[in-house]
Amino acid sequence: MKIETNIFDFDEGIVLENGTKLSSFKLMVETYGELNESKSNGVLLCHAFSGNHHAAGKNADGLVGWWDQLVGPDKAIDTNKFFVVCCNNLGGCSGSSGPTEINPLSDEIYGKNFPQVSVEDWVNSQKMLSDRLGISKWHLVVGGSLGGMQALQWAISYPDFVNKAGILAAAAKSSTQNIAMNEVARESIRKDPNFCNGDYIKNNKRPKDGIKAARMLGHITYLSEKHMNLRFGRKYQEEGSKVSGNVDFEVENYLQYKGEKFSESFDANSYIIMTKAMDGYDIATDSKTLEKNMANIKASLLIIGFNSDWLYPPARGKEIQIAAINQNIKSSYIVLDGEQGHDSFLFHSEKYSKAIKNFIGS
Repeated sequence: MKIETNIFDFDEGIVLENGTKLSSFKLMVETYGELNESKSNGVLLCHAFSGNHHAAGKNADGLVGWWDQLVGPDKAIDTNKFFVVCCNNLGGCSGSSGPTEINPLSDEIYGKNFPQVSVEDWVNSQKMLSDRLGISKWHLVVGGSLGGMQALQWAISYPDFVNKAGILAAAAKSSTQNIAMNEVARESIRKDPNFCNGDYIKNNKRPKDGIKAARMLGHITYLSEKHMNLRFGRKYQEEGSKVSGNVDFEVENYLQYKGEKFSESFDANSYIIMTKAMDGYDIATDSKTLEKNMANIKASLLIIGFNSDWLYPPARGKEIQIAAINQNIKSSYIVLDGEQGHDSFLFHSEKYSKAIKNFIGS
């Protein structure tokens, strides 16, 4: 599989949904496979909250991409047939313009001064990327969770530029509970003494404890109760493999490990920006508003939910499907079991992969 990683500079800048203008910005982009002569085989992957541009294969550090189980040669999204593109979103911390990058106007780290971005801003910047690549119409735009919101917004914002959209384990808006969970996570970051009101980089500090606690809470919402019971139950952690002397149970050890690993790689300001973008997305004030906003969609939609997902349960996808039906939009709605809760969209299963593969090829 041909893999290329590049930084694309956009010196023309972008006006964000909140009115702020970035005078210039950059996107870190990874591509898989090759674009055909007619440039008709492009697939855009939209990453979820904590994802980035590295979606498949192994990178220079040996890390496997976040969707490697479904993207690659002869996989559900077949890189032998399609030119697959994934970029790190604006406000992220994996090479695209964000809080950890230099503000070209001041030559200083953006830090807390990086503006709040939205799902619509990400879609608009991705449209600029597709123009740069010479792709006039994506064969498929697809993503899970926050990535699914982007795929839906692509179909709404640019109806003539999307052939198909895959909306996986996603919703047309975040629920009150979603927002509440995210606010608890953000508050744990803000309360970290090393957060320094967002100026931790300038003070040569890192709010690792806050990020760790936020991620631990997040993991609880990503996993299903059934999966946690099957995997951990009330089993005690063996002494020799405890990551912390304070843990007793395996589930505690797991959360400590995941939180610690995440705190070493993810930026706190990016965490706040990304979750705020997720909370702010709302094209469905009510059912009539959702239908109105989807009225101009021309793409075929594949909407997939997972029974074990309580963060964005299948009913949230069903809302999108009903609106699509009422607007005569060609769409398919599938509910799968999925043992990993909300994270089920990341993992291969025969039914899941087949559904995506059939949708792409239909």
